[in-house]
Amino acid sequence: MYSNLPIDTYLIFLNVKIDEGNSVVRAIVRKVDSGKPSKEMTAVVFGSLPFPGQSGDRVVSKVVSTAIAALFKRTDKIEANVRAEPVAKLLQGSIDGFDFIGNGMLMYNGLRIEAMELYVQAVGIDFGAIFSGQVKLKQPTQATMRVVLTQEDLTTSFNTPFIVEKLQRLQFQGQSLYFQNTQMILNPDKSLRIKTQIRVGKDGEPQEIDLTARLQLEDRRRIQFVDVSHQGDENAIAISQALIAHVNDLLDLDKFALEGTQLRIDRARIQDRQLVFYGIANIDRFPQLKK
Repeated sequence: MYSNLPIDTYLIFLNVKIDEGNSVVRAIVRKVDSGKPSKEMTAVVFGSLPFPGQSGDRVVSKVVSTAIAALFKRTDKIEANVRAEPVAKLLQGSIDGFDFIGNGMLMYNGLRIEAMELYVQAVGIDFGAIFSGQVKLKQPTQATMRVVLTQEDLTTSFNTPFIVEKLQRLQFQGQSLYFQNTQMILNPDKSLRIKTQIRVGKDGEPQEIDLTARLQLEDRRRIQFVDVSHQGDENAIAISQALIAHVNDLLDLDKFALEGTQLRIDRARIQDRQLVFYGIANIDRFPQLKK
C-alpha cells in the first residue's frame, strides 16, 4: 500500500489488538517531519487471525509451525516457539532464536519420524513474508537437532515404495532384487538386525536374508553398517553382502535432506528400541514442499 513512500521518512510500528477474541496485527506507518512524528496511517496486515490473546512473537510462532507442518503429510504435534525480546525486534526481522518440537511426523514419501527437536539461536527473517504465511531467512543459519526413529518407524520406512525403489536398483548376477517383508530390529546390545525376503529377478524364489550389524558414522553425513554378521547358506550370504554394500552407499544424508538444508550427525545411539541422532542442520533457506 505504501511501497512508494520514502523509506527514510517513515517509521513502522507493530500493534497487536485483541478484538472480540481475535488478534488483529496492524502495521502503523508514521510520517516523520523534522524528527517529530506527524501524520499517522494504519494498515491492517493481519486481520481476524485465529490467535486469541497472542502477541507478535506468538503470531510468528504460529506461522513457523504452520509452514513446518506443511512439509509433512501428517503430524501428531508441531510446536514452534519464536523468542524475541523486545517483540519490536521482529520488525527488523531479528529473532533471538526459536525452538521447534515435532512428534509423529509422517513425510510425503512415507518415512516417519517419531520425534524431532530443532534449536536455533539468533536468526534474521524477512518479517514482511510472515504476512503471506511464509518463512524466509535473511541469511543462512544453523540449528542443533535431535531426531528419534522407533523400530517400527524403521521397519515401515524400509517397506515404503520410496525406499524399496532405491533398493531395487541393486543388481545381483545381472538381475534386479525384489524385497518383501523387511523387518528392522534394534537389539539390546545396541546392534541392528535386518530380516527380509529377496527374490533375484521377478520369477525367483524368495531368499531369506538375516544379518546383524552395528552403526558407524563417517564424515558426519554417512551412516554405515559395520561389523556385519551374515546368516544363511552361501547364496544368501552373497546376496546379504551385496545388500549391505548397496545400503551403505545409499545412506548418505545429503541424498535425503530437504532442499536448502544440510544435515550433519555427531552421534547416533540405539536405546529402548529407538534410534536417536544428535547433530546440526545447516539451513540456507527455509524448505518448502515441492508440488
